[in-house]
Order: sequence, then C-alpha cells, then structure tokens
Amino acid sequence: MIYLTLLIGGACLGSFVNVVAWRLPREESVVWPGSHCPKCGHAVRWHDNVPVLSWILLQGRCRDCHQGISSRYPWVEAMSAILWLSAFWGHGFLASQDDHGLALLNLVAGVVLISVLLPLVLIDIDHLWLPEPLCRIGTFLGIAFTGVLYLVIPWPEASPFLLNHLLAASAGLLALEGLSALAERILGQPALGLGDAKLAAVAGAWLGLGGVWIALAIAVFSGALFGTIGRLSGRLGPRQPFPFGPFIAIGIWLTWLAGSEWWISRWMRLFGVI
Repeated sequence: MIYLTLLIGGACLGSFVNVVAWRLPREESVVWPGSHCPKCGHAVRWHDNVPVLSWILLQGRCRDCHQGISSRYPWVEAMSAILWLSAFWGHGFLASQDDHGLALLNLVAGVVLISVLLPLVLIDIDHLWLPEPLCRIGTFLGIAFTGVLYLVIPWPEASPFLLNHLLAASAGLLALEGLSALAERILGQPALGLGDAKLAAVAGAWLGLGGVWIALAIAVFSGALFGTIGRLSGRLGPRQPFPFGPFIAIGIWLTWLAGSEWWISRWMRLFGVI
C-alpha cells in the first residue's frame, strides 16, 4: 500500500508540476483557471486528467480540438511517480540519525524535496531560469524539516544538527556565487546564474555541510561531462550556455538517496585514499 500510495501520489504531483512548469514562467496562476488545453482553451474533463492513463487513452490528442498533446506530460508524471517511490529508500536524515525512529519523517521529507526539485529542473531546462520563490521555498522547507528533528531527537544532538544545516545553506549560496564571480573575471562572462547559487542553498538546507559538498561535486562532475560531450559532438557551441540546475538537483537527490557518508567513501576509493 505504501508503494502504491507513493506511485499514485507522485503521478498526481507530476501532473501539477507540468502546470507549474508551463504557467510560472508566463506569470500565470498555477491554481486558476483549472487545467485546459493550451491550443483550444477547453477545460480538461476530470476523467481526461488522470495521470499517464488519460494521455494513453486519448492517444496523445485533445478530446475537443484533436490537436496533439506533448508526450512530455505523461513522461513527467511517470518520472514523478518513480522519484516519489525512490524516496522510500532515501537515507536523508537517517544517514546521520539512524537510531531515532525517523523513518516516517524521512519519507515525507524526501517526497517534499523531490516535489520542489522537479519543477525547478523543468523550468531551468525550458528557460535557463531557476525561479527565486521556488528556491526560497525549498530552502525554508529544508530548514523547517531539520527543525522538526527537535521533536524526535534529544536537544543536545538536535541543536548542532540544525546549526549545521543553516551554515550549509549559507555556504552553498556563497560558494556558487563566488565561483560565478571568479569565472566572470577569468572568462569575461558568468559561468553560473544566481539561481544556481540559490539552488545550492537549497542543497545545504536539506543535506548539511557534509552533504552539500557531495551534491555540488556530483553536479560539477556531471555538468562538466555533459558540456564536454556536447561541445565535442557539436551540439553545444563554444560558449553556449546550458542549464546547470538539473545537475545540482541530481546531486541533491543522489546524496539524499545514498547519504553523504556513502558518497564520501566512494570518492575516497576513486582517488585511492582508502
């Protein structure tokens, strides 16, 4: 039942994420009006708004105008469902506090985290823009969930844990802002947007000081690999920008899933330290 609940909830959230990714950059309300066809304007009937299934039954076309509906919609819904399900195995808070009965809090926190990251990724891919309000919400929620640990972890242990995450949010923000400023001085143009720095603050709020550096290392490594392959293949120009937010989000989620200690041990083995 837990698996089924996560899959259904994730698919439904994915449907809403599609709305947010379309409307927020256009400065439209994400709640009003209800879902409608962007081509003919007809409201989507409730039975045509079932995630994934409705798109398949409608053969990817609007019931009213018969125009095509992008396959991105069911793919996002399916991906959201899978990511929600993966939250069940996420270490997250459990990576450092595995003896305090935090399983339910950890699961809910993981679901909330991926629900914040997914629209940020889609908007950055479409518009090279990470909305500041979503980044602020993500940072606040990370600190808030860390604060909830006060209810389940004894005070002497919870106090430094919360401080760790507050410092990590600040460190992530300053690190990427400094890196962008350095790149601008060397290359004559910013290498990163300010939205990337704010997303790094989200990483710190959720992962703490140990986790934020792991997440950013994964982001830099995967982003550099993507950029190198893109330029060697000719798909990216010499100075053509590409969204870095998705790589930060991947780093955040992979660190949340496995835990920073697991990643640290793998990095040390990679470089022959252990």
